[in-house]
Amino acid sequence: MSILFRGNRRSPYSWTLGGGTSRRVIDLPLIAWLTVIWVLLWGTLSWANLLNGIVVGVAVCLLFPLPAVDLGLRLRPLGIAHLLLYLLWDMAVSSVRVTRMTFTPGPYPAAVVAVPLRCRSDLMLTATALAVSAVPGGSVIEVRQATATLFVHVLDADDPQQIDRARRSVWHTERLTARAFGTSEDVRRAAAPPPEEET
Repeated sequence: MSILFRGNRRSPYSWTLGGGTSRRVIDLPLIAWLTVIWVLLWGTLSWANLLNGIVVGVAVCLLFPLPAVDLGLRLRPLGIAHLLLYLLWDMAVSSVRVTRMTFTPGPYPAAVVAVPLRCRSDLMLTATALAVSAVPGGSVIEVRQATATLFVHVLDADDPQQIDRARRSVWHTERLTARAFGTSEDVRRAAAPPPEEET
């Protein structure tokens, strides 16, 4: 009889059942994702569909084992709440600013600003880019993985303070994203002073 235990080198949200060639991994994020897909396929959110989705997710994990991969994802509820509140506030303020620019005549020169990040992992690069792109008025047009740099489109770029504000906003979003989803190393890196600025 095998023992259910947490693997030391695995994600903190996965458990290993058995050992050797018969080892199976129960991965909670994968089960949650498969459950969401199951409910979407049925088109109705009900307790029966939810429970059936969980059962199907567990069965898929046991019948079709995947290799051990730690994506570096950590779920911190307080950090997630802080990130969501900041994004909602930033979306509201940015929406008002973009709306005002739409109805005010005059040229608004735009620029692409390179913002080097402190976190180097793919997860943090992706999550930060998504969070920045969710806010109106500033979208990520390129992510350079080799240098961990986001290239952000900035409106009203004739004002140097606006460009500096855009950089600081990206760095603040990176710090909040690391506190919400990053590893301890990501949190430590994001708390460091911003890297050398480059335009």
